[in-house]
Amino acid sequence: MKWKKMGLIFKPDNNYDWMATHAYVPVPYKISDDVLRIYFATRSKAIKSVTTFIDVEADNPSRVIYVHDRPVLGMGNLGTFDDGGAVPFCLLEHDNKLLLYYGGWNASVTVPYRNSIGLAVSEDNGLTFERVCEGAIVDRNQHEAYFTGACEVIREGDKWRMWYGSATGWVIVNGKPEPCYKIKYGESDDGINWTRPNKTCIDYKFEGEAIARPSIIREDGRYKMWYCSRGSVNYRTDKEQSYRIGYAESVDGFDWERKDEEVGIDRSAEGWDSIMMCYPYVYQHKDKKYLFYNGNGFGESGVGYAESC
Repeated sequence: MKWKKMGLIFKPDNNYDWMATHAYVPVPYKISDDVLRIYFATRSKAIKSVTTFIDVEADNPSRVIYVHDRPVLGMGNLGTFDDGGAVPFCLLEHDNKLLLYYGGWNASVTVPYRNSIGLAVSEDNGLTFERVCEGAIVDRNQHEAYFTGACEVIREGDKWRMWYGSATGWVIVNGKPEPCYKIKYGESDDGINWTRPNKTCIDYKFEGEAIARPSIIREDGRYKMWYCSRGSVNYRTDKEQSYRIGYAESVDGFDWERKDEEVGIDRSAEGWDSIMMCYPYVYQHKDKKYLFYNGNGFGESGVGYAESC
């Protein structure tokens, strides 16, 4: 598959106290044939994360027609898994409701942070979301000791399937801890309680790699996954180590083959996505696929997109 970059869509610039910088981890949602909503996380001046959205033209996502003026999901209560922020991962329609699987994080002591997965529900077509519970629905356990992260959830019949990030440890780089994570798999009967067989779907290619944010579609009898991966040394500024988008395929969604060389897109020579490309999400619209993603600074430079060609 080949992609044509269409450029930057939106970059916050102190729009509000709670929207000072960053538009990261984009999640597109169809409002109508003409309007596409893009949920994303943004950061306050205090470096706390909340979820909000913009509306764009469905046929031309580079044209923003509305910027929401408040969070749709804020931080959790003090001491909960998401008291540092709430970051959207994926949306599903179910029983006339919208289910938002999201990432919560809070500060840690021995390492910078800890991530987990939560669930919130909207009954007003995505204008507001309420947590189904204060706790995480996918957290560290006896097999996954460090943290869980960005997920994709697909419902197939009565079975719910999840592909999610799972940290396998921290490495010390230049005197500071950096996490490594791969993509694992889980199943559920209700979308809330998950069985996790400790099955790795996308494994490391090299020591110190981190693999995040799976986005999955079914096409041509196969599952197709886009994700991002990085190294651990100076990956915030070093293009050779920083996030790039990867690609994998599977017949059953359980066993995957990495095909990063077929992803069809890479960092630009200069500009907003010249150092990193991260947090991809693939969305089908009419006869095209859109690849929404973040660039430099983990979304500090904004959210942009590419079209299939």
